[in-house]
Amino acid sequence: MKEESPTPTPVILGIDDLRPLPWTTRIARSSGEGIKLLQEHRDSFIDELWLDHDLGGDDTILPVVTLMEEAAFNGRPFRIGTVFVHSSNPSGAETVVRSLTRWDYEVRRATA
Repeated sequence: MKEESPTPTPVILGIDDLRPLPWTTRIARSSGEGIKLLQEHRDSFIDELWLDHDLGGDDTILPVVTLMEEAAFNGRPFRIGTVFVHSSNPSGAETVVRSLTRWDYEVRRATA
């Protein structure tokens, strides 16, 4: 009898300064860490990406969004199943949703 391959663990990344996001496999607490995290997964499939808009102080998710937009503009978008925007900042969240949807990322508003 042939042995079945184990089901791979889904890659679920989160970028949020405060929330624990216990379902994620990796989490970044700033936009700089978020950029590094995405770059580490550049050539692999990300099942879910959870984004918070406000990341403490003057930091926001916008540098990460810009990285994702530039990747799509250059014909190499990040391979992401679904991007979940879970910010409690309504206008910031809408900016992220609108920006990433424009580049054909699958984006949903969510609560975390």
